[in-house]
Amino acid sequence: MSSPGSDVTEVEDVLDEPAHEPEPAAPRPPARSWRTRADFVAVALIAVVSVVAAVLTWAFSDARATTSVTGPSSWEPLPEVATLPPTLAEVWRAASGASQSPVVVRTPSKETGEEKPSTVVTGDGGTVHGRDPLTGEVRWTYERDLPLCVVSTGWGRAMALYSKGTNCSELTSLDGITGERRAQRNGDAEPGTALLNEGSHLITTGSKFIEVYRRDDLVRSLEYGTLRAIVNPGKQPRAGCTYGSVAVTSGKFALIERCPDDSSDRISVIKPNPDKSDEPKVFASVLAGSENAQVVAVTDKLVAVAMPRPSRIVVFDAESGAQVAEAPIDVPEADFTEPPNHVARSFSTKTHVFWFSGSRTIALSLDTLTPQWTAEGALGAGTTLAGRAVIPVREGLRVHEQATGAVVGTIRIDRDGHTGPVQLATAGPVVLEQRGETLVALR
Repeated sequence: MSSPGSDVTEVEDVLDEPAHEPEPAAPRPPARSWRTRADFVAVALIAVVSVVAAVLTWAFSDARATTSVTGPSSWEPLPEVATLPPTLAEVWRAASGASQSPVVVRTPSKETGEEKPSTVVTGDGGTVHGRDPLTGEVRWTYERDLPLCVVSTGWGRAMALYSKGTNCSELTSLDGITGERRAQRNGDAEPGTALLNEGSHLITTGSKFIEVYRRDDLVRSLEYGTLRAIVNPGKQPRAGCTYGSVAVTSGKFALIERCPDDSSDRISVIKPNPDKSDEPKVFASVLAGSENAQVVAVTDKLVAVAMPRPSRIVVFDAESGAQVAEAPIDVPEADFTEPPNHVARSFSTKTHVFWFSGSRTIALSLDTLTPQWTAEGALGAGTTLAGRAVIPVREGLRVHEQATGAVVGTIRIDRDGHTGPVQLATAGPVVLEQRGETLVALR
C-alpha cells in the first residue's frame, strides 16, 4: 500500500508535465474567384432571360395593344340654345358603329355644378374618340386591338366595352374631358348588349344574363340570370328564363322575363345587391298578361309596359306589381318586336317620356306614364331643343310642343338617302343624329 507522500508526488509529477497542445487546423483552400468565363456566361444568360421575359410579357399584355392619347383638362362651355334655329345643316360626321345612339358626356359646370354637355364620344372598330361637339375635332383617343361592343356614358365619363373572345368582357371608363383611363372591370356581358346608366349603376343587357356595376369603381353589384359559374345555387329567383326589353331609373331597373312555367310575359322590378351580387333584390314580379310585351319606362313608383292584341299601355305599381292604369295606343302589331339591344328606344324630360314604337313616337306623362299624344311617321324617339320636342321624320325634324303635341314646324334635313331609324341627342346648339353606324352633327 502506498504512503501518502508517494501519492502527492504522483499528482505533482502529473501537474508538472507540459500541457497538451491542440493540433493546428488544416489550412483553408484559397477563396475561388467568381470572375471566370463560366460565371460571366451564367450572368449574361440570366440577364438575357430576364429581358426576354419582360419583352414577352409586354408584347402580350393589354398595355402593349393599347394606345391612349389624352387631351386638355378643360374646354370652353357650349353656348346655350334659347330659340329654335330656322335651318340645320351638317357640320361634321364620323364613323361610330359602336354607339347605339349619340353619346354625349355631361360634366359639372365649375360655376354652378350643373351638368353640361362637354364631349361627343364616337366608337368604331377598336377606337374611341372624344370630340369637340361644334367641330368634330378629336380631343382624345383610346384604342385597343379588340373590337368594341358598345360605347356609352355615365358620371362624366365615357364607357367603352370591348370583346375579348365570345362575350363583351373588357369594360373601361374614360374621363370625359381628358380621355384619361379610370376604373376598369372584367365582366361577362352578352354580344349585342347595351350599357344603361341609371344614376348610381351601369347595367348591361342580354337575353339570358344581366350585370350591374357600381358607380366609379365599377364593382359588380348584380348578376342576374344564367350565371356562368354558380357559387351559391338557388339565389336567382327563377331559372331558365330569357329576357326582353329593359328600362332603368335611379336605384332599380325593370325588365321583361319569359320563363318556361309562366303563361305570359313577366314584368319584374329589380334592385342591385352590392353585398351579395348573385342574390338580387326583387321589388315586384308579376305576369304581364300578354306576350311580346315591351317595358317602355320606369320611375320610382311606376312601370309602363306596351302590349299588343289590343295595342295598349299598361301601368304597374313598381313596388307591389299591382296594375294601376291601362290606356289604348294606336300602334300596329308589327311594332311589337324585340327592340334593338333589349332597350326601348325612349328619352325623358322633366315632364314626359317619349317612346319610339318603331313607326311612331308616343309621349307619356312622367307622373302617370299614361299616353298623352302621338307623333306619326317618326324615325326615332327624338330629343328636345329650346324646350320643344324634336322628332325625326323622313323630311327632317318635326318640332312639337311638349305638353300638347301641337306641331310647331319642320326643319328639313337631307340625309343622303338614309331612311332607317334615327336616334337624336343635343350638345349645346348641335343636334346629333345616329344614322346606322354613322354619327352626323347638325347646326
